[in-house]
Amino acid sequence: MSTISLDPRLNLQAIKNPPNQHGVVLEEIEGFLRVHKDGNIERPPIIPTVPSTLALPHGVTAKDVVIDKFTNLWARIYVPSHPGNLPVLVYFHGGGFCVGSAAWSCYHDFLANLACKASCVIISVNYRLAPENRLPAAYDDGFKTLMWVKQQALSEPSEQRWWLSRCSLSSLFIVGDSAGANIAYNVTTQLVSRDPSSLRPLSLKGTIMIQPFFGGEARTWSEKYATQPPTSALTLSNSDVYWRLALPLGANKDHPWCNPLANGVTKLRDLRLPAIMVCISELDILKDRNLEVCNALSSLGKRVETTMYKGVGHAFQVVQNSQLSYSRTQDLISHIKAFINQ
Repeated sequence: MSTISLDPRLNLQAIKNPPNQHGVVLEEIEGFLRVHKDGNIERPPIIPTVPSTLALPHGVTAKDVVIDKFTNLWARIYVPSHPGNLPVLVYFHGGGFCVGSAAWSCYHDFLANLACKASCVIISVNYRLAPENRLPAAYDDGFKTLMWVKQQALSEPSEQRWWLSRCSLSSLFIVGDSAGANIAYNVTTQLVSRDPSSLRPLSLKGTIMIQPFFGGEARTWSEKYATQPPTSALTLSNSDVYWRLALPLGANKDHPWCNPLANGVTKLRDLRLPAIMVCISELDILKDRNLEVCNALSSLGKRVETTMYKGVGHAFQVVQNSQLSYSRTQDLISHIKAFINQ
């Protein structure tokens, strides 16, 4: 995998804009996002976007497909050449709901390798971003993508057979990391609250949340005191900015989309959740929040598998800035492969 640095200091000179081009900056994630008072939003290209055909592992095919041309919703689909019908992972990238792309080089590398090593078809969703499209836009795009996959499975159009013919429709998983894991969780709860037949011929077998981006008004211990790697992909101040830009106007971090436990666990009791895998990073500010959600779901009798990745921080699987993060990424891929093949 290629190495991606998320330290904006390494790239600011190349992407700096003329001073005061758009006036006052209201919100900023250094190097990634500037929201100006005049309404202009800048996303400097700190991480390159790459075509679907770039540097794929041997035997993996990848193409971009349009899901909804009116909202510019599209996905990048990865198909390995492994024999048999393969589990299907609908994947949502991270980025605090405000940045990121299915075409970012770090996600392209990670998901191409995941498809190859875990023997699965991956549909990587390029959903709409906040603040132009605040939540629930990303959730709506996630649900629309699943309905699109369902429709392709029913109609079997010839132009989609290159990936459809390789899918095991009874082994569908909703997956994401960081904000994408939050999307995976909220799309899952939306799906399971409907008639089970609404997804047929697809069958949802599980949800995988990698360092899920949840929050709350009361700080957890890890949010206040966790020792962060020097180039952490998520700081507490950045987390607050993302939530201010992503949540509906006027909402705080105890909105259920941010804090699924804000209204107590009883509302989660009746949800027919599938098996859930949660991947937590030891040095992540989200560690305690992630554990709280896992413990709450487990206390309700939900099947939750939790794995802690020692010595690494948020988004280690796409940051890849050390030999340890590379090693932990291989562990993560092995754990995902085992979960989707149970």
